[in-house]
Amino acid sequence: MASLDTVVATEMQVTCNKEELAAKVAMVGRAVSARSSVQILGGILLQADESSASLAATDMEISLRVALAAGATAGGSVVVPGRLLVEIVRLLPGATVDIEHKAAEGVVHLRSGPAEYTLHTYNAEDFPRLPEIDKAGLFTVEREGFLDTIRRVSRAASRDESRPVLTGILVRFDEGKVVMAATDSYRLSVKETPIGTGPAGAVEAIVPARALGELQRICHAEGPPIEIGVHENQVVFGADEVWLTARRIDGQFPNYRQLLPETFEAEIQLPRQELADVVRRAKLMVQRNSPVRLRFEQGQLTVSAQTQDVGEAKETMPAAYSGETIEIGFNAEFLLDGLESVMDETVRLKLISPLRPGMIHGESDDFLYLIMPIRLAG
Repeated sequence: MASLDTVVATEMQVTCNKEELAAKVAMVGRAVSARSSVQILGGILLQADESSASLAATDMEISLRVALAAGATAGGSVVVPGRLLVEIVRLLPGATVDIEHKAAEGVVHLRSGPAEYTLHTYNAEDFPRLPEIDKAGLFTVEREGFLDTIRRVSRAASRDESRPVLTGILVRFDEGKVVMAATDSYRLSVKETPIGTGPAGAVEAIVPARALGELQRICHAEGPPIEIGVHENQVVFGADEVWLTARRIDGQFPNYRQLLPETFEAEIQLPRQELADVVRRAKLMVQRNSPVRLRFEQGQLTVSAQTQDVGEAKETMPAAYSGETIEIGFNAEFLLDGLESVMDETVRLKLISPLRPGMIHGESDDFLYLIMPIRLAG
């Protein structure tokens, strides 16, 4: 994601508002690397000249950079230990913060009200140069729908680093819409959303789910469209004066269309919130990977969970079902994720058999959640 080009360290003197500094170092601090083996990636880069200042951090998977309103009497650059800087600035007592970098001494002084800190710094020449933002290659997407799509799809992304491609979300822009898909091989989420103009042609990338999660945190709920650039090795997002870059994940994302059953034996409409509450209560008895059981029979659904030596939960609710009895088991957490990703009052649950995947829809078909069953004992 980043080249080996470097930035140059010089003396620097900056004054800025404490509250703004605290908010923005906390923001970019989320990209600070937790790996102690590469110290420079544990720092936040502060750069300033006579007209502007900025903060940046990267762990080589994602990077965050943001402009900082500050008055600089002397420009320059310095890398300060990131997590320590976040905590110090958050607790400073004054309304403003003076930052003075002594390059020859390898330290930075922070002064705010009666408090003063001296921190040892990293060599800014060792900080990776972040990718340039080529605004000519950007396109825009409607903010609310794009962020909602991330929120609803990202739950299904894998956290297992042994299969990197599944830790990403497939993002495809085409003809004024975006389609996102995520799977951890146990469940699959797919959402299609209109986004406005979008790019000139079809564009596709596998983006780390973590990066899209950070974009959600950065963006205010309402605002202008998000700027996006999809490049050979990275994806760029711009919103609310923050730029986030993420490396694209290499590999072949599963052909999720082939995973979707063409027909189902039963489709049951249920009140989403009531079903979620029943599953949540039953989940209290789920331990040691035991499933939550859904038993459909004439006019009702019974949700139950049992763990040996712990206990059992069972609850019945009305259901518009009139076929043969079906009993199927699911991972309770995965089932709840699917129900909570539906925004409608009614959820449609489509089933084939106790050993085939089930599908969760809302009242429309723009979102689907496929979930693998757990084989029931007995």
